[in-house]
Amino acid sequence: MCSPRGGRGGGGAPPPPPHDALGAVVAQESGFEAVWSSSLEVSAARCLPDASLLSMAEYLQAAANMQKALSIPVVADCDTGYGNSMNVAHMVHEYQDAGITAVCVEDKLFPKMNSFVGGSQALLPDSEFAHKIETAKAAQDGDDFFVIARTEALISSLPLSEALSRCHRYADAGADAVLIHSKSKKKDQILEFLDEWSGRLPVVVVPTTYPDWHIDDVERAGVSVVIYANQGLRATVSSLRSTFRSIYETGDSTELEDRIASVEDIFSLQRLADWRKLDV
Repeated sequence: MCSPRGGRGGGGAPPPPPHDALGAVVAQESGFEAVWSSSLEVSAARCLPDASLLSMAEYLQAAANMQKALSIPVVADCDTGYGNSMNVAHMVHEYQDAGITAVCVEDKLFPKMNSFVGGSQALLPDSEFAHKIETAKAAQDGDDFFVIARTEALISSLPLSEALSRCHRYADAGADAVLIHSKSKKKDQILEFLDEWSGRLPVVVVPTTYPDWHIDDVERAGVSVVIYANQGLRATVSSLRSTFRSIYETGDSTELEDRIASVEDIFSLQRLADWRKLDV
């Protein structure tokens, strides 16, 4: 999911990413104004690595299921665009047809590996990725579609100058925003980028490794959108692990009942009352 520039009372953008429609609805209930459909979370829900193993159709289905359940936008994490520029054009057509209004594409080589996995993170030449962005913008139908160009230059241990150069190239290609990603445990790299960027396009950040950056300070620094890209997944795993272990060890669920959602709460999230009105 993500938080918008302006903080909790500000403009519109996404929260920590859910991997399914139920999580997306909980995010909306929590006050977020859009939801990030994360390739990491969708892959993890299948117990698979975030390494381009799933097809575009599978990622699209997850995002579309979220969008159907929501009255706020879904921003889809589309990795490298699922191939070359032809794949990118196809991706834009399919995601738009599914009602998705924003996608994020990154400048790594296909197939990609998750940014926080050790080892090589090879990037596509900036000219080739800029062509992907141009293709995405040319393929969209109408003006109500948002393409975020994500650079992995800092993830690949390239200098700040390379990250800036790439983002300017992607802005020239028509990107609606840039995402600057970093695996540093401090926000210094991002602050340096923002100082040099001068607000040419909205900037998106993912503070997974520097989580102590408060949204008010993020806004003051000039960031437009913050993506909390895996906190929902990590919280789900911790909660399930604790719950299942407790039931197994105690032999019943009595001590859990006041700490877990009620069946009635699940019915509410399913909008069961609305559906039952149709059963006449």
